Amino acid sequence: MSNEPLWHWYTEQVDPNERHSFAFTAVHYFGRTQIQAAEIVETVNYGKMLIIGGRTQSAQADEAIYHESLVHPALVAHPEPRTVLIIGGGEGATLREVLRHRTVQHAVMVDIDGELVEICQKHLPEWHEGAFADPRAELVIADGWDYVAQPGPRFDVIIVDVCDVLEQGPALRLYTRRFYEMLRERLNPGGLVAIQAMELSTEEYKDHLEVRGELARVFPLVRSYATYIPSFWSAWGFIVASDGADPGTFDRVTVNARLAERALDGQPPLIDQLDFYDGETHDGLFALSRGVRQLLVGGTAGAAAGETLA
Repeated sequence: MSNEPLWHWYTEQVDPNERHSFAFTAVHYFGRTQIQAAEIVETVNYGKMLIIGGRTQSAQADEAIYHESLVHPALVAHPEPRTVLIIGGGEGATLREVLRHRTVQHAVMVDIDGELVEICQKHLPEWHEGAFADPRAELVIADGWDYVAQPGPRFDVIIVDVCDVLEQGPALRLYTRRFYEMLRERLNPGGLVAIQAMELSTEEYKDHLEVRGELARVFPLVRSYATYIPSFWSAWGFIVASDGADPGTFDRVTVNARLAERALDGQPPLIDQLDFYDGETHDGLFALSRGVRQLLVGGTAGAAAGETLA
């Protein structure tokens, strides 16, 4: 009788030369919405894992690294973010992090795949933590492009949390200059856009540079940052773009002070609610290696007159 554990394996084909494999013990969901294939499995090392289109999207053990990094630098950089728009973010964790800020009065989450949102609400309560029921939250099932293209309210912060750039994928046109122009039109003065921007290392950077280059043609300030996410097996990049506010210039004391001010009434200090992000982590997010900095400057040089790139 074999003593080997009863594991199954999920393998992600990252590119023609690289695969990542994860052992899992159970399947919470396996199927396809009208838009995309989706799976939720119980992995041995990372807990629950959401897989969309055959690619790892989010894992229980380290989703806080991704979502806190995506949300908080932009919200901290804004002096009083009251209205926030989230494009994508089906798991609800981006919404969860936005709503931690006391200043936020209204957060609109727009996701194209209502079926997937329902699946995540049912199977991933650890991600959303009830955020969809918060009276400040509004869920809109629609294409993010269509929502932004229509006349509507302006926002202090816009967060784009959609799948990677994939040929023929549903998020493809959300990584274009025209989309970023529309986002800028929907920002209040002093507003910021935060975008998940694929891998960022000296080995994998081309997709990040493309996103950065398009943003630089629209916004006067474009700032890249990154952190390692274990379940992604890579350093993951993010970008904040704005007309002036630059989270990369904030020191740890300022970041911690703003976090201290933002907790909801009756809640612990915001800094004590977070698993990953604080002032010292903020410093690390924006402390990119010399090689990466050289790639960023070279890859976006001359993209737009007068731009500030960092």
